[in-house]
Amino acid sequence: MLRSLALRTFANILGLSSRSGSTAAMSRNAVASRPHLYTTPIFYVNAAPHLGHVYSALLADVQHRYSAMCGIESKLSTGTDEHGMKVQQAASALGLDPQTFCSTVSLQFRTIFDALDISYTDFVRTTEPRHIEAVSRFWMTLEEQGYIYKGTYEGWYCTSDEAFLSEGQTAEHTDFEGNKIRVSLESGHQVHWVSEENYMFRLSSLRPALLNWLQTEPVHPAPFLKLVHHWLEEELPDLSVSRQRSRLSWGIPVPSDSSHVIYVWLDALVNYLTAAGYPNPQLAPWGPSTHLLGKDILRFHAIYWPAFLIAAGLPPPQKLLVHSHWTSEGTKMSKSLKNVVDPSDCIRRYTTDGLRYYLLRHGAPERDCDFTHRTARMLLNSELADALGGLLNRCTAPAINPMQHFPKFQYENFPVASRDQVHDLLGALQELPVEVDQWIKKFQVHKALECIDACVRRSNAFFQSQAPWKLQRGVEKEAALRDSVIYLTLEALRLYATLLHPAVPGLATVVLDRLGVPHKMRTLKKNTFLAATRGEICYFQAQTLGPDKGLLFPRLEKSEAF
Repeated sequence: MLRSLALRTFANILGLSSRSGSTAAMSRNAVASRPHLYTTPIFYVNAAPHLGHVYSALLADVQHRYSAMCGIESKLSTGTDEHGMKVQQAASALGLDPQTFCSTVSLQFRTIFDALDISYTDFVRTTEPRHIEAVSRFWMTLEEQGYIYKGTYEGWYCTSDEAFLSEGQTAEHTDFEGNKIRVSLESGHQVHWVSEENYMFRLSSLRPALLNWLQTEPVHPAPFLKLVHHWLEEELPDLSVSRQRSRLSWGIPVPSDSSHVIYVWLDALVNYLTAAGYPNPQLAPWGPSTHLLGKDILRFHAIYWPAFLIAAGLPPPQKLLVHSHWTSEGTKMSKSLKNVVDPSDCIRRYTTDGLRYYLLRHGAPERDCDFTHRTARMLLNSELADALGGLLNRCTAPAINPMQHFPKFQYENFPVASRDQVHDLLGALQELPVEVDQWIKKFQVHKALECIDACVRRSNAFFQSQAPWKLQRGVEKEAALRDSVIYLTLEALRLYATLLHPAVPGLATVVLDRLGVPHKMRTLKKNTFLAATRGEICYFQAQTLGPDKGLLFPRLEKSEAF
């Protein structure tokens, strides 16, 4: 009965049922009219922010900023997960009450995200009254739909991961002291056998609905979608969704039974609904959503979360964008190894935009990435200081551009021998926004940045080959060629800075300020570039450049990067 109900509910949610008249159309319009919600995971406050947290936030920030530049209304939510056994234990170890401990660490996350210029529109804390209300309402909905019952959970529990695990998800392991212990196969953290009367969620009945959802290919990159399919081929037992208050006091009470607290992952996942305004009665459906997350929490987001939503009669997430982990000098980061990379220290070494660029350019979602100060220094010097910064300096230098403006462009000014090179560069510039758009939508920001860097280098090569500094201003043909080279380079820079803005908003703003670009023209919606090269009127021809504020990105010396 529940299986068939779940399938019908899922079909109705997605507008796939045969009853697809005006009601379904109104539902789809309601979805389309709501801002797109991008989210990071909410970060667990048992420890300070680390590089993985920052990477999740940056990837979400790029998606949010890029949507805004394309004229798409969106929101970006982040926050902190503040309940559960780990938090209770961490606070106790420091002699603090849990609320004080949570507020201290939550502020650390907000501070580092502000320092990194993360453009979040909401910061959800799971200890906030609005979130507690949302979780309580969501629990009652699951109860009303018949998906929650009281039963006995007997099995493995991992406190480090706050996860219930089946026998097949664990393995025997020998610890450093030679003791036989059992650990999670996914995380390697120790698990313990528990047997307690809890409230259970009928997860097993939702396998068909989850498989239907996976047919929409919501999980990216593709290897992670394949992994979720594999998980659904395995046993999918019902899930314990509460803990006895005598064992865990720091949590949201079950609305109908204060002797139990709600499982921390059910509590935490509902933060996405909290950010969307749930349980506002006008919120039906809750709108399109894209969740950014690390691969270590994929199971919670790709199985538990869509199952909870489908059971509650709400649409599952539109997309899950999953990324891998960061290592340090080829080794997993660990306090005991003293190789943990501190994001705050990296901001001091490389600047906000330097750290943003390195992580986004060097990182790749589908594989683990290695952080080294040597590679950071080399990449930032090569691509930001030399290539991009060098190009800006060359075409805005008073010796090259004494009028400090966008000069006029005429294709005929180029000698026949140079026209193939001009044609190739214009072709690359025309394709660049399309390529960047495709890569960002495929969750491959590093590829988008690679394309931009390749074009920046092509512009540098073009500028070098034309050598405008050798052209004499007093000779009409040479002066006209000089102007055309400078115009083409300045317009290319305007395009590069606009496309780079979601990744490095600070540096992009410096470039656009130097080029004198009005704020209303710092967008991708209805914006045109290189108009004069097509014989069209160009707003920027004869426009004055902005003030010179020095080097765009000073080169990093070894002492600064180690």
